[in-house]
Amino acid sequence: MQLDTFSCRASRRRFLGGVASIASLGATGALVAPSAVAGQPAANRFTRLFPHLPPFADATPQMAAALADIGRPGGLMDARDNLAAGPVALIVDPALNVNNPNANSPAGTAGTTFMGQFIDHDITFDTTSRLGVPTAPRQSPNARVPALDLDSVYGAGPVADPLLYDPRDRAKFRIESGGLFEDLPRLPDGAAVVADPRNDENLVIAGLQAAFLKFHNHAVDFVRARGAADPAAAFAQARRLTTWHYQWIVTNEILPSFVGRALVDDILVRGRRFYRVDDEAAAAVPVEFQGAAYRFGHSLVRPSYRANLRGDNGVAFFGFVFDSAAQGQSDPADLRGGARAPRRFIGWQTFFDFRDGEVKPRKKIDTRISTPLFDLPLGAIADGSAPTSLPQRNLLRHLTWQLPSGQRVAEAMRAPVLSSRDFSELAGYGLGLERNTPLWYYV
Repeated sequence: MQLDTFSCRASRRRFLGGVASIASLGATGALVAPSAVAGQPAANRFTRLFPHLPPFADATPQMAAALADIGRPGGLMDARDNLAAGPVALIVDPALNVNNPNANSPAGTAGTTFMGQFIDHDITFDTTSRLGVPTAPRQSPNARVPALDLDSVYGAGPVADPLLYDPRDRAKFRIESGGLFEDLPRLPDGAAVVADPRNDENLVIAGLQAAFLKFHNHAVDFVRARGAADPAAAFAQARRLTTWHYQWIVTNEILPSFVGRALVDDILVRGRRFYRVDDEAAAAVPVEFQGAAYRFGHSLVRPSYRANLRGDNGVAFFGFVFDSAAQGQSDPADLRGGARAPRRFIGWQTFFDFRDGEVKPRKKIDTRISTPLFDLPLGAIADGSAPTSLPQRNLLRHLTWQLPSGQRVAEAMRAPVLSSRDFSELAGYGLGLERNTPLWYYV
């Protein structure tokens, strides 16, 4: 699968492959750290991929103001989608989604965007650092195990997290229904009962979470039919099967769609080149990955989606990914999470290719971000704090982690380095951002 067209001569595949694969692939090809396999949690902390590189800039008020301006609504990164045209037109009208600043990708389906989000929620969760305030990575705990072990789904297991599981059968998850299809179990206020609250940020990620709950429950039936009568044994075997299938998807479908099959195979056989740890049990997520490189997925988000082809009311549900006008509605017109209604489920034909002609593409990897992401509902922000512009939050996080510039990272990885001419739009800030570019923007 080919990557999106990149106007500069540097290879995004090579660059992303070096940075965005590190947190997923082990040196021996194992996708779960040995400590996690043995039932002992990996060290939950963050680290640096390039500790010898200096920060791209000092955390001054002038720099914070410039980053906030780059990521503001209507600023350099805003795709300026014509939201007045409505969510349907932004999908079906070629003039609005093919040859405009927020163009469709020629490769990759809409669902890979949210699968990437699901993976992120499985390996990293920073709950303590403050935007724009320099923080040492090792002082900020990672609330997730940095391995592809689905702890974002399983939590601490049926004994320690009983609310996640069916009280009639502790080997299975609770799952509920709001209409034709399944929904996450919810409290009276609509909040989902899940191991990671971020997996109810939007309707698509909630649908993926529900899909994994159902897959596990089917796996329980599968292993019981083959002799696993003891509930604890049935749970353990079903979890292992579910996790293996998840890891197969990451290795064989998600990673190759972004960095190419050849690079994935090279890492599986030869190991990592840039992220090295002496003890696999102490593996940690680098902040260059968590705070910047992996966030390239935000560029893939469409302004609107068709959630399903036919809801309980007999019509398809189209909605913006987020719409501030939908705040407080019991059945929001957008795809935000935290609500249940008969039409609020995902029909996966829009998101993954079932060879029926219904799948839609993701957006290109570029510096254009869909307009709804510049005004997130507070429920979609983990710490519930301002700013509500996702690009502003991403850029300010570079000051939090004191991240190196994209140019310095490219040099360290021996990748082609983009010139200041490639970032001429940043020169006007007078802070040298065209030469020392925030890593996320550079990617």
